[in-house]
Amino acid sequence: MNKPVILCVDDEVMILDCLKRQLKTEFRNTYVYELAENADEAMILIEELEKNKSEILVIISDWLMPGIKGDEFLIGVHQKFPDIIKILLTGQADEKAIRRANTQANMYCHLCKPWSATELIETIKSGLKTISKS
Repeated sequence: MNKPVILCVDDEVMILDCLKRQLKTEFRNTYVYELAENADEAMILIEELEKNKSEILVIISDWLMPGIKGDEFLIGVHQKFPDIIKILLTGQADEKAIRRANTQANMYCHLCKPWSATELIETIKSGLKTISKS
């Protein structure tokens, strides 16, 4: 059986590397950590993971990326995969985009950059508890 997946989406490779390092430090080999540099790449990855019967539990997405903004991406994900925990991690999103992600993507949480590793991990853990209760 495939390990569940946490997907990180950001156009900055340094951010993706940092997120993966923080996640692996906390969760070790419990999950597979996938990285995408934009929303289009992430959607292709999501479809591949779905074909392979891999369960995506959490998506952590930046807002300001080339092409599709993070709120639009999370709304698109939510329409196909409503049970995925969606976290917007950004320093640039406006209030309107955050409200849209909350209402149309059922966003679990919005975290600001620079983020605290502790806050990120606790947010993920609390989000995962909501899945296990369903």
